[in-house]
Amino acid sequence: MAKNPADPPRSSPLDPADWSAFRREARALLDQSIDRLEHAGDGPVWQPMPDRVQASLAIPSPVEPTPVERLRHELVESILPYATGNTHPRFWGWVHGTGTAGGMLAEMASAAINANCGGRNHGAIELERIVVGWACSWFGLPASAGGLLVSGSSMANLYGIAIARHHKAGHDIRAKGNAGVPLVAYASKEGHLSVSKAFELIGLGREALRTIPTDAGLRMDLTALKTAIAADRSAGRKPFCVIASAGTVNSGVFDDLAGLADLCAAEGLWLHVDGAFGAMVALAPELAPLVAGIERADSITFDYHKWLHVPYDAGCILVRDQALQIDVFGGRPDYLAASGGLASGEPWPSDLGIELSRSFRALKVWWTLREQGTRRLGEAIARNCAQARLLESLLRCHDIIEIAAPVSLNIVCCRYRPPGLDDAALDDLNARIVVAIQESGVAVPSTCRIAGRLCIRVCITNHRSRDDDFALLIDAILSAGKRAFSQITAA
Repeated sequence: MAKNPADPPRSSPLDPADWSAFRREARALLDQSIDRLEHAGDGPVWQPMPDRVQASLAIPSPVEPTPVERLRHELVESILPYATGNTHPRFWGWVHGTGTAGGMLAEMASAAINANCGGRNHGAIELERIVVGWACSWFGLPASAGGLLVSGSSMANLYGIAIARHHKAGHDIRAKGNAGVPLVAYASKEGHLSVSKAFELIGLGREALRTIPTDAGLRMDLTALKTAIAADRSAGRKPFCVIASAGTVNSGVFDDLAGLADLCAAEGLWLHVDGAFGAMVALAPELAPLVAGIERADSITFDYHKWLHVPYDAGCILVRDQALQIDVFGGRPDYLAASGGLASGEPWPSDLGIELSRSFRALKVWWTLREQGTRRLGEAIARNCAQARLLESLLRCHDIIEIAAPVSLNIVCCRYRPPGLDDAALDDLNARIVVAIQESGVAVPSTCRIAGRLCIRVCITNHRSRDDDFALLIDAILSAGKRAFSQITAA
């Protein structure tokens, strides 16, 4: 029935009593949010929240309403200034995406729609199918492929390994569990922590995950892998999966995906590729050869919220044969059975994972891909890798700094190394340098260990970084290193 424009809006005790006043506050907050992104390089990258601000926020659970104007002021003054800092051009810690202004709009619209994307027949579900289909095309997966948007690659790795176990166990995992079958799988020692956590959570235990040594280039050693598989078979165990890295978290190295695909085909094993951020090089033509062979994977995980800069959180699991994914997660009670109308739309996303209540992640993914296009996103990825090579060349101009690992992608691992300190003291020194740089607000690098030694790690997944930002970082390393060295030698 058509609405009469003269009719007053329906009222609810939870809706604004004064919509005009709410619009003013919403517009003011939107303007302030846009200002924040427009001037993302102003001020410190990160600063800790002061005790007084923490105390002002730590109020008892509110019983009475708070005016939106007051909430906006509290947000702008007491919360936004103390963010992680990953929207700043000199944030290079861990693997954080930078976000985009357009993504902020998509998040706002998603909240207005407030869709539950566990299932049923509505536009949000169709949009998720579309963006998953786009991702399948990036990696050359067949028409049988499909997948699901999840919170991130940690959850996606859990899904991929669970699907591999179900398909390769040789019995009904859903009914009988592991049933005492000694299943084992393989990952490099550079693999992500989420992989071992997945083995813990699905009941195999982390001892079922074999850690394979790496070669001189920090890639999984295929000869060592073959030896480990043969030893497990001889001992009566059942190998079922190899977990490859497309961009290791420490140094950005890619395992030999084509070689691993050959091995898995010969051994009858599932190939799962953890491509959390590195798989996105498929969108940069000059870097795409790094993922050669990924089209042969049985499952692939990656994050939109890292190198594609979709707002957090947005990860993805892709499966070469979606029917296998439905075998693992499908099945609904009668009250959720398809019966036409809104309850139609097979398969539901809840048949592809464990969640029935799910947010509308697809909107911000779709918006970012449509607004930016994969060409421009790929160019931003390639630019970050060029900046890593630039940083490496600048660091090599300083004898007191050593490059700790090959710069194969977008990650530079270095070590401030003055004479006269042993490895333990150098670990302490470099840890102090990173903290000092973070607390200064100049930049945010992080740390990692390469060959057991603590290093300064600069991970460049930031579309706002400029080449001259890296000169500032080197100056900060040198000055912080000099101060920390004086403190250590004076102690």
